[in-house]
Amino acid sequence: MKTLRHIFLALFTIGMLQSCMVSGKPNMEFFSDSGYDFKGAKMTSFNVPVFLAKPYIKRALREDGESEEVISLVKKVSKIKILTIENGSREMLKDYTQYLNNHDYEDWATIKHDGENVNVRVKQNGDAIKNMLLTVNSDKEMVFVDVKGNFTAEDISKMINSVSNK
Repeated sequence: MKTLRHIFLALFTIGMLQSCMVSGKPNMEFFSDSGYDFKGAKMTSFNVPVFLAKPYIKRALREDGESEEVISLVKKVSKIKILTIENGSREMLKDYTQYLNNHDYEDWATIKHDGENVNVRVKQNGDAIKNMLLTVNSDKEMVFVDVKGNFTAEDISKMINSVSNK
């Protein structure tokens, strides 16, 4: 019985940590399901296990002196997916933007700094924001962060104000 329990525990642990694995296949809908020709772009994706990451993120934010608004926003996150693309093209980014527009994502902010662009898009259901996509792109490298949770516009506004006041 003890051996069976150890085997079950080992299988459960492997199953839970499977989301930590890095993959060469895209984990976001446009990149995995569109049939799009990416012309030599190299993709690396992984899912961040939120139940493992939240305590570390909250502790790091507290140590850095971040406000409780930022920490409370982290508490509302339910899933994070990250995709990096090397050798991506502007055309691919333009097609991705069109895909998001067609799927009811709203462009909330675009920040340009030192040749890099950061774009924030959200998908709302009434007052609730269920999905937030962050896109960071430079000449040939792109990073896409898909954050799922249950946020409000006020949550995000408080977080932006607390960060911008520093």
